[in-house]
Amino acid sequence: MLNVGLVGFGFAGQVFHAPVIRAVPGLRLGAIVQRRGGSDFVHSVEDLLARDIDLVVIATPNASHHPIAKQCLLAGRHVVVDKPFTTTVAEAEELVRLAADMRRVLSVYHNRRYVGDFVTLRQQLSDGVLGRVVMFESHFDRFRPERKPAAWREQPLPGSGLWFDLGAHLLDQALVLFGIPQAISADIRSEREGAVVDDAFDVTLHYPHMRAVLRASLLVASPGPTFAVHGTQGSFIKYGLDPQEAALKAGRTPDESNWDREPAELYGTLTTPEGTRTIATVPSSFAHYYENVRDAILGKAPLAVTPEQALTVMRGLALAVASSQRRCVLLW
Repeated sequence: MLNVGLVGFGFAGQVFHAPVIRAVPGLRLGAIVQRRGGSDFVHSVEDLLARDIDLVVIATPNASHHPIAKQCLLAGRHVVVDKPFTTTVAEAEELVRLAADMRRVLSVYHNRRYVGDFVTLRQQLSDGVLGRVVMFESHFDRFRPERKPAAWREQPLPGSGLWFDLGAHLLDQALVLFGIPQAISADIRSEREGAVVDDAFDVTLHYPHMRAVLRASLLVASPGPTFAVHGTQGSFIKYGLDPQEAALKAGRTPDESNWDREPAELYGTLTTPEGTRTIATVPSSFAHYYENVRDAILGKAPLAVTPEQALTVMRGLALAVASSQRRCVLLW
């Protein structure tokens, strides 16, 4: 049994980490750091590290990821950091080197590799049913016109804004599917009245014979497809968001039956010269991420989300910001 310590018990800690960790056999959530918590909480990272903890999960505001992860690695603990990894490439590089020196597992919570629509799309691409992909579009749209000025993500702080939030998910997925692009171009902007951080983006990854377009906005009341993928032999179109986030918000846990079952009306469609057919969404679970981390710590499996991959995502996030600021295409 591996003992897990969770640093941070806001939205991410309460919804995306604690219930998922508790659902994974072989992991025990032994302590939670929250400054104003009750008797079930510890009040500092130092208090946490004084306990018998094997793995520390960091679900705090982005600017604190690097110092807390560094502290825990130096204390000999394995570490999972919520995305984004850090706020700068230099910080990420330091943590990758430190984890290697300390021989500790270090990973970033790119849990959206484990959503059913992405798993289904990977299977379709692996089967080659689309032929050679020429255009990949990935959307993560929401309708949240009212700003939350008190929320740290909406304050002009390092790592704030939508690109470092949802962009980290979309960029990681694209890199998993297609690898590192030749170049990147980006338009990262604010659309809501009075916004002081970015709340929309259009980012294009340039590959030799294809483009991957990543888009998100907080002012989309009628979202388009989550995935639209076009190839030389057909197209795959998928609407709707994975149901796991809504289930977690409603208090359900990944160890329940029918955890990630999508209604049939949200299944994707595959269109080829032979016609259009429905592709049932493959069920998945965020728990698979923590199952892999557990097995990697125990030496039973290679780590799925490696520190090197997380570092590549950080480089892409930073390059896109530079591209948007300079209004140009930048070589990777």
